[in-house]
Amino acid sequence: MGERLRDRLARVAGPQLAGLLVPVAAVLAAFLIGAVMMLALGANPLEGYWALLEGAFGDVDALADTALKSMPLLLVGVGICIAFRASVINIGGEGQMIAGAIVSTLVALGFPDLPRILLVPLVLVGGLVGGALWGALPGALKAYSGVNEILSTIMLNIVAVQLMNFLLRDPIMDPYEKEHGRLPQTERLSENSDLPLLPGGTRLHVGILVAVAMAGLAYVLLWRTALGYRLRAVGHSAPAARYAGMPVKRTIVAALTFSGAMCGLAGAILVFGSESHRFVTDGSSVGFTGSAGFNGIVTALFGGLHPLWTIPSSFFFGGLQFGANAMQRAVQVPAALIVGLNGLVVVFVVSSDRLRRAVGESLVQGRRIRDERASEGDPSEQDGASREGAGT
Repeated sequence: MGERLRDRLARVAGPQLAGLLVPVAAVLAAFLIGAVMMLALGANPLEGYWALLEGAFGDVDALADTALKSMPLLLVGVGICIAFRASVINIGGEGQMIAGAIVSTLVALGFPDLPRILLVPLVLVGGLVGGALWGALPGALKAYSGVNEILSTIMLNIVAVQLMNFLLRDPIMDPYEKEHGRLPQTERLSENSDLPLLPGGTRLHVGILVAVAMAGLAYVLLWRTALGYRLRAVGHSAPAARYAGMPVKRTIVAALTFSGAMCGLAGAILVFGSESHRFVTDGSSVGFTGSAGFNGIVTALFGGLHPLWTIPSSFFFGGLQFGANAMQRAVQVPAALIVGLNGLVVVFVVSSDRLRRAVGESLVQGRRIRDERASEGDPSEQDGASREGAGT
């Protein structure tokens, strides 16, 4: 019975789609526990979740704000997809976003009079370069010195935060703030570096299109190029890839370099797509990134570590973060509950990743068995076919 149900599911949904249903079920389970928490606080869960949906997707402005919230999640998630395909764990998205923001800001401050058609691409390239360098460093440490990339990327997050605080407290700090406010921010950056707004009268800018384009390019990189094949081969088995003559060490460095570049681009877009058009922080990484460097990992896992599936995944998590404020206002629940709900989603989604892979592998195996039986002329298959012929 179970085998027949598995075969039917494989025919209808396919292994990939069936595997993606697992994290969806994990999110629903997290929402169910969140509903229990709201009931314990005397709030109506249906009203709260409806307010969340309305706040995130209720009108054009809400959709635009959700898209803006999802943009850094998408870019970081795409970078995580590239790294994880090579079995490299990148926990340094926060630091790489900051590094990209720093380099792009220095570019804008150094060439403020360049025409917009040149300066906008230049600051975006600066973000790519800054993040790539910050990602290549732990990649090289892992490949050539055996340093664990989890440790090195986390430590580099701290280094990036301190570098950002140093720069924003004096070298690139707004001259007015130096004398009066002491707010850690740059001066208003050149208008020629502002990311153009999209038509429609919302706050959407071309950074959204850039993020989606990067997801498409990452898909092409991973599945349509020789480098992508090497990345995935090293991820499946580094010894086998080395035996086949592939440059494993250089491939590991490349994986973290590309991953860091995506995160650095997200940092640049946060600066030049912001309403203040300044590089500003409260002294912590979260004050600038909004924890996108960490939340992007969950976004990638929810999307099955596939760059294209990470697009709707990032939009979902962006909506969850943006709509949480409306939910809090509607049912008057503490802000800690919203943080707890986000944490539940993270825990359930991450915990379901192994189950998702197991479901996909099980469905693939079931399809393989069915095909083998059909090719060998299994009697049950023939009896079924004869009964269907008699019925017609």
